[in-house]
Amino acid sequence: MDSLKVFDMFPQTCHVETVCLLSKLHEAKHHVSVTLDMDEIDITSAESKATYEEIKEYVAEHNEGMKVSSLYIAQVKRKCGLELVENFNLPKSEDAKHPQCPKEKEDAIVEALKAFQMI
Repeated sequence: MDSLKVFDMFPQTCHVETVCLLSKLHEAKHHVSVTLDMDEIDITSAESKATYEEIKEYVAEHNEGMKVSSLYIAQVKRKCGLELVENFNLPKSEDAKHPQCPKEKEDAIVEALKAFQMI
C-alpha cells in the first residue's frame, strides 16, 4: 500500500470512507495480505433497503396489479421519515403542485416498506 487517507464524505452518518492506493504485488517492495470473510461483514442500512422498483413489484404482486409511481413512494417514505435528502429536482415555480398519493396506494406502500423491514 503506497498511501492511505480517511475521508468523512457524509458527515451526518456514522461511517467513514477510506481511500487507499494499491500497487501490484510484483511491483511493490512490501505487501500486505488481506483476508476478507464475507460472513463477518455487516451490510449497511442502505444495502438492506428495497429499491423503488422492488417496492413497485411488491405493491403490484400483493394488491391485484396496483401501480404506484416513484413520486408516491418518495412521498410515503418522507412521511415515514425515511427520505431525508434534499430534492434537487424541484419545480421551477414555487406554487407548482404535485399529485398527492391516494390513501389506498399509501397503505400499500407502507405495507411494502414494512415487508422490507424499512419501517
